[in-house]
Amino acid sequence: MTESYGKMGMPAFVSTKAGVKGLVDAEITELPRVFHYPPSTLSNNKPSDTSGLNLTVPIIDFGEISNERNIIVSKIKDAAENWGFFQVINHGVPLNVLEDIKQGVRRFHEEDHEVKNKYCSTDVNERFVYNNNIDLLRSSPMNWRDSFVCYIAPDAASPDEIPVACSVLNSISESNLRDAVMRYSKHVMDVGALLFQLLSEALGLNSEILKKMDCLKGLFMLCHYFPPCPQPDLTLGISTHTDNSFLTLLLQDQIGGLQVLHKDYWVDVTPIHGALVVNIGDFMQLITNVKFSSVEHRVRANRDGPRISVACFFSSNLFPNSTVYEPIKELLSDENPAKYRDMTIPEYTAGYLAGGFNGKSHLSKYEIKTCPS
Repeated sequence: MTESYGKMGMPAFVSTKAGVKGLVDAEITELPRVFHYPPSTLSNNKPSDTSGLNLTVPIIDFGEISNERNIIVSKIKDAAENWGFFQVINHGVPLNVLEDIKQGVRRFHEEDHEVKNKYCSTDVNERFVYNNNIDLLRSSPMNWRDSFVCYIAPDAASPDEIPVACSVLNSISESNLRDAVMRYSKHVMDVGALLFQLLSEALGLNSEILKKMDCLKGLFMLCHYFPPCPQPDLTLGISTHTDNSFLTLLLQDQIGGLQVLHKDYWVDVTPIHGALVVNIGDFMQLITNVKFSSVEHRVRANRDGPRISVACFFSSNLFPNSTVYEPIKELLSDENPAKYRDMTIPEYTAGYLAGGFNGKSHLSKYEIKTCPS
């Protein structure tokens, strides 16, 4: 049986309808070939001597924001310009809310696959969708993960559309997935609103400008389950990509695996208990005219697990949204002309998804080409 799994191609994997977790439940010891990445893609590309390099993702403490707002804005400006990533601590989201959403995500993914498959759908109007083969049209090879998406704004999934996923609750005090999603998403909107204010100030603009541009208009939650991998050196949890969002807030557990490309090196985003990882998305790079950077990142597979992550994307995704985005005029000058043409989010997202996770930013297709003088 293990040998047949090892030779498994994409059609055979899809036919199992059990996702990556189903392979682990089958106690495979050999990674199916559909998950194999070229060795060059998997390279960590880390320097032998890091003594002269700062390869630590910035950590920003919001605990004293009322007294140190200017200092925090300066740190965010530096991180958004030079890293595209930073971690936030003391952000105001209670620890029990963070733990509840992680546990709820895990419980759903550990339900029987017959239960989870009830939420599989190709209907773009569905607000909660489980994908055990999310990469079929986006990535080849496939990534070592199962996922579900839940839409929060502008047209949120109703409570009835979100599964309870409480069949394995250990105590009456534990939260089910439905309650956890509803609570956590409210806190994410609050943290997001503050971050957009601080980013606006970091641009030297009015603190409400990004909010007035409807950067907070859309939000969806993508919740990943990365089972332990028998041969993690052959695959990736998520392949190299940038995010099709204005901003992404990520909650990760303590296992690790997230890496960001910084100065041509893959840098680990080391888990910090209670922290939120923030990264700049493609839309933000476009409207800031590359003042802030949307950078490539990926997730390595692990022997440990399962790893749980909850990524919240400020984007309306493919849902109708006629707002046209272009570089903010206050940031432009004769010396710094617009580097991108305008776009709508559904238009950009459709192209982004069609292109797959190929390690190339879809933003390049929106660059304004200048003729050499």
